[in-house]
Amino acid sequence: MELTQEQRKSFKMQAHSLKPVVSIGGKGLTDAVIAELEIALKAHELIKVKIAADRDERKVIYAKIVSDLNAIGIQLIGQMGVFYKQN
Repeated sequence: MELTQEQRKSFKMQAHSLKPVVSIGGKGLTDAVIAELEIALKAHELIKVKIAADRDERKVIYAKIVSDLNAIGIQLIGQMGVFYKQN
């Protein structure tokens, strides 16, 4: 599913006030974290995730979340990633 620029902008504005539902730390993207992200996406559709890793690793984790969960990556700014998956 592709989003229009207008939809993407709307999701960015909605995500601004969200608190991270999951934090990814030193152990990285484990199966348990993937399961929690799946539950959060089903419950909320739009989620914010804190990715506490170095810059290059954050990009890899961000891309892996998008591919593994078949979600849409809205944005990655600093340690915060925003993801959308329509129910």
